[in-house]
Amino acid sequence: QVQLVESGGGLVQPGGSLRLSCAASGSIFNIYLMGWYRQDPGKQRELVASMFSSGLANYADSVKGRFTISRDVAKNTVDLQMNSLKPEDTAVYYCYANVKPRVEMRYKDYWGKGTLVTVSS
Repeated sequence: QVQLVESGGGLVQPGGSLRLSCAASGSIFNIYLMGWYRQDPGKQRELVASMFSSGLANYADSVKGRFTISRDVAKNTVDLQMNSLKPEDTAVYYCYANVKPRVEMRYKDYWGKGTLVTVSS
């Protein structure tokens, strides 16, 4: 089994910064893609940023230039540095990983439980 544990959420004023971290543990042979999604109540979960094991990153248009994703492939961790935060960034942020638990197994999607980010004055 694979577990993803997020940390770093909280309350921040508009214009402020937060850093989210996620660590994957358990039976892990390889992680192909790792990243962050977010969800507002009543809305669909949306991609924020993701990074392949090659280092190629992908960002939602709404966060480009403000958020930066980084990943430590050896440690199975992914971070999201969020700057210039806006009230519309308020959401529950979920860590995501596409994991091959063992060499003979297929890749499977795993999710963390989520961490709340609130941007408000």
